[in-house]
Amino acid sequence: MARVTVEDCLQNVENRFDLVIKAAKRAHMLELGEADPQVPLDNDKPTVVALREIAEGKDITKTRLNQFDEDEADEEEAPSMMAMGSSIDVQVGQSKE
Repeated sequence: MARVTVEDCLQNVENRFDLVIKAAKRAHMLELGEADPQVPLDNDKPTVVALREIAEGKDITKTRLNQFDEDEADEEEAPSMMAMGSSIDVQVGQSKE
């Protein structure tokens, strides 16, 4: 495929917003080496490879993207959990005095 168009990709996703999210997550996975490309690389950047995969209807979203979402959610919760732990330590320390 010489050029990827939005119209090519929209045949395989619900809307443009979903396309952006899926392509960005897939490109990130390709960049980090967490996934193997399902189309020939042809010296393209990960973003173009992700869009080509979507345009060709490759199955890229079932498990890996969901796992990617869960990993991000865990990272976002970590600081708040650490803050909760420090406030508990302060409360316990005050009650001992």
